[in-house]
Amino acid sequence: MATRIRLQRHGRKGRPIFNIVVADSRAKRDGKFIEDLGQYNPNTNPATIDLNFERALEWMMNGAEPSNTARAILSYKGVLMKKHLLEGVKKGALTAEQVEERFTKWLNDKQSLIDGKITNLSSAADKAKADRLKAEADANTKKAEAVAAKFAVVEEAHAAEEVAEEVAEVAAEEAPAAEAAAEEAPAAEAATEEAPAAEAATEEAPAADAE
Repeated sequence: MATRIRLQRHGRKGRPIFNIVVADSRAKRDGKFIEDLGQYNPNTNPATIDLNFERALEWMMNGAEPSNTARAILSYKGVLMKKHLLEGVKKGALTAEQVEERFTKWLNDKQSLIDGKITNLSSAADKAKADRLKAEADANTKKAEAVAAKFAVVEEAHAAEEVAEEVAEVAAEEAPAAEAAAEEAPAAEAATEEAPAAEAATEEAPAADAE
């Protein structure tokens, strides 16, 4: 029976999670399987892989053929690297000690790369968060300045209205006095005009006395 290591889809729409299974190559993708080797979650960054390394290696050594995606996962986790080294032992090119030494070195180098990627992602996320907060702070500052400017214009308008009202009140209070002064002015002019006539009458009075 030809066996394949492949992915079996689970999860909800838009956020799939895959089981890594060993199945008959003739079985349906999401049908029956022989053994569950782990889980692959591509929704995290980096992707999360939970794999039974020893069982996956054993199936690979027994001739199981992985799908393209499964092969990439097995390569990422070092299963293909370990298989390659063990085949070297079968051919007499390597000893078991050399296999473990080389594989340990490979794992350490791989882990360093993963740690570096995680650090870079974390730094990028922190920078993006800081930039976002700064942009929000700048936007809030501009909004506050715009509101303050609007209030200043409104306050100036209110001040102008108050001044205009005060001027109108003063004008209203002074209007009766101005009208009274305007009415008294003709009477004063008439009195001024009558004064010469009175003087002339006074001058004529001695003449009458002389007769």
